[in-house]
Amino acid sequence: MKHARVIFEGQAHHGTAHELNGVPDAAVRLDDGRVVPQAQLTWLPPLAPTPRPRTILALGLNYADHAKELAFKAPEEPLVFVKGQGTLTGHRQHTIRPANVEFMHYECELAIVVGKTARRVKRADAYDFIGGYTVANDYAIRDYLENWYRPNLRVKNRDTCTPIGPWFVDAKDVADPMSLALRTTVNGKVTQSGNTKDMIFDAPFLIEYFSSFMTLSPGDLILTGTPDGVVDCRPGEEVVTEIEGIGALINTIAQA
Repeated sequence: MKHARVIFEGQAHHGTAHELNGVPDAAVRLDDGRVVPQAQLTWLPPLAPTPRPRTILALGLNYADHAKELAFKAPEEPLVFVKGQGTLTGHRQHTIRPANVEFMHYECELAIVVGKTARRVKRADAYDFIGGYTVANDYAIRDYLENWYRPNLRVKNRDTCTPIGPWFVDAKDVADPMSLALRTTVNGKVTQSGNTKDMIFDAPFLIEYFSSFMTLSPGDLILTGTPDGVVDCRPGEEVVTEIEGIGALINTIAQA
C-alpha cells in the first residue's frame, strides 16, 4: 500500500493513494474517507512509522556510472554522510537555490525506511528490518564542495534540499527493490535514467553494514545514491524524480 502524510483544509492527515478519473495515484483517500486530488493538498514527508527519522544516512557514489561521470573511482566501502531532519521537504514543494550558485543538481534516489530496531543484522535477514521505501531527491551544490570524499556541510545539509515522497510504500508491496527503474525529468525532458540493480552496495548490504556499528531505529532513512545524468537546475524549473512502483516526486526550484 502507498501511504501519504498531507495537510488539507488546515488539518494534517494520513492517507493512501487513490485513483481519480482512471489515473492511478492521482488523489489521496484521507483518513476521514474524503478523496482529494494531489494538487489540492500540501504534502509532508510520508515517513512511517515515525514522522521524522532519528538518523538520515546518505550514500555518495553508489552507482559506478555516477562515479565515472564525476571522474572518480567507485568506492570499495560505502561513502556515507549524515543529513539533518531540516533538509526534508515534501512532494510538490520548493527547494531553494542560493544566490550566486553555479551548479546545483538533483539526485534521484531510492530511500529505505527502517521498519524496526536493527543492530548487528545479517545480510540474509536484512529485508526483515526494512519497513518500506520512498523516493528522495537529494540536491547537491557542487560550488560548496571542498573534497569529493569529504563533502562539507553546505553541499547537502540545507533546509528544503531533500524532497521525499509522495508515498511511503510498504516493503511487502515491492517485489524486488534491487530491480527498479529510476528516471528524472526537468521541465518534462528526460535527463537521467538508471536502475537500482546497478547499485554498488545494495539494500541488504547497507542494512548489515550500518547495523554492524550503529543502531538503526524505526523511521530512519537510508538514501541509496543516484545513477549518472545529473544536470544543473535553475530557478523555476520543475524536477520530477520517479522510481518504478514507488512514485513520481515533483519539486520546483526557487531562488533564494
